[in-house]
Amino acid sequence: MVENFSEWFHDILEEANITDSRYPIKGMAIWMPYGFKIRKYMLEQIKELLDKDHDEVLFPLLVPEGELAKEGEHVKGFEEEVYWVTKGGRNDLNEKLALRPTSETAIYPMYALWIRSHIDLPIKYYQVVNTFRYETKHTRPLIRVREITTFKEAHTAHATKEECDKQIEDFIEIYKEFFNRFGIPYLISKRPVWDTFPGADYTMAFDIIMPDGKTLQVGTIHNLGQTFAKTFDITFEDKDGEHKYVYQTCAGVSDRVVASIIGIHGDEKGLRLPPVVSPNQVTIIPILFKKGKEEVMAKCLEIKESLENAGLRVNIDDRDIRPGKKFYDWELKGTPLKLELGPRDLENNITIAMRRDEGEKIKLALDDSLVDNIKDLLDKSYENLKDSAWKFQEEHIKFTENMDEIADLIEDGNVVAVNWCGDEDCGKQIEEKTGYDVLGTYKDAEDGAKCIVSGKDAKYVALIAKTY
Repeated sequence: MVENFSEWFHDILEEANITDSRYPIKGMAIWMPYGFKIRKYMLEQIKELLDKDHDEVLFPLLVPEGELAKEGEHVKGFEEEVYWVTKGGRNDLNEKLALRPTSETAIYPMYALWIRSHIDLPIKYYQVVNTFRYETKHTRPLIRVREITTFKEAHTAHATKEECDKQIEDFIEIYKEFFNRFGIPYLISKRPVWDTFPGADYTMAFDIIMPDGKTLQVGTIHNLGQTFAKTFDITFEDKDGEHKYVYQTCAGVSDRVVASIIGIHGDEKGLRLPPVVSPNQVTIIPILFKKGKEEVMAKCLEIKESLENAGLRVNIDDRDIRPGKKFYDWELKGTPLKLELGPRDLENNITIAMRRDEGEKIKLALDDSLVDNIKDLLDKSYENLKDSAWKFQEEHIKFTENMDEIADLIEDGNVVAVNWCGDEDCGKQIEEKTGYDVLGTYKDAEDGAKCIVSGKDAKYVALIAKTY
């Protein structure tokens, strides 16, 4: 699949009823029913994690040009990507309105109205919205689009720098738990200064290595410091009556999470979905003949009810087609566990289970142990997907101290780790000489390590990759 991953990814989105890209605007696609359910269950996970100490809100789509333009560095970072609304009906608008590329300039003027005192802090809001960016590169559904239909963005404000820094650490832990639930491996790095979110003090990012060796940024966390607070005059009165600017963070994940689940776990047969996001965690396939048909169907319904009572999502595929076609369809769609039940199985008081991640047939007794045995198989399926994915990542990070080796290692499908002194000039030289991107700093360099460019003492291990 690695050699033709791009083709595989495009085909599986259509064949598994994930998205339809034939909408007549480039870079915009339709979520189809099966894909929309995966999206829904993915969002349930991030909302569950955030709802512990965040509140969900919903802001308007349109941003006045004046508000967008206030933060010069921020708008400069997005000015080539903004969609503008200039007319209301036939009338020219007095002020252009931007379709949000992201929501800082929509949310922070309101924070300036809402925050008055230290008792109003911290404020931790998030929303799930669509954002628009005029993407000029080659678009690809879920990965590089002009309408990000699923953008979770959190925005927090704090009284002190220490609280703000702590929030960054909290977001990192939230995202680690979030991706862990899908068995998705990740690289966490601090973006280089030239790739920091416009207006932020620094940016932390989560990247994954897709099967073709390219990295996909799937989550970002930005420490905004007081930049936007000063621009939008977001101040509070502290306990001593002194007026101070707040410290802020923002963090986002998008449709790309679904893309990563599809890409990381899929195989040549199609999807392999982690149970937590699979629309059907168990698919029951009755093997029907004229004799014993009613008894088999009755038992399938009984099994379905018992599994649903245990909190599982279950469907029965009773379509009037050959069983082989049903097996093919659910392998393609990645249902974690299939149960096969025919007259002979019923006579023997068993069902034949098959895990999507392994394909081995397992006999399960139709007794009181069935529900627990099925839950155990689903847990094993998740663990296997997770372990395989982390092993893939581990095998595709290569360290080198030789600049000439970087290109070959990356073209072989790897992310390359190098020692770096941290100087911007050296970092940009790496990108210029190799033609690839410095993702950021991955960890501290070992004592005595030397920068791959300058030969000076290295501070960090940096990651270099071909990116989406």
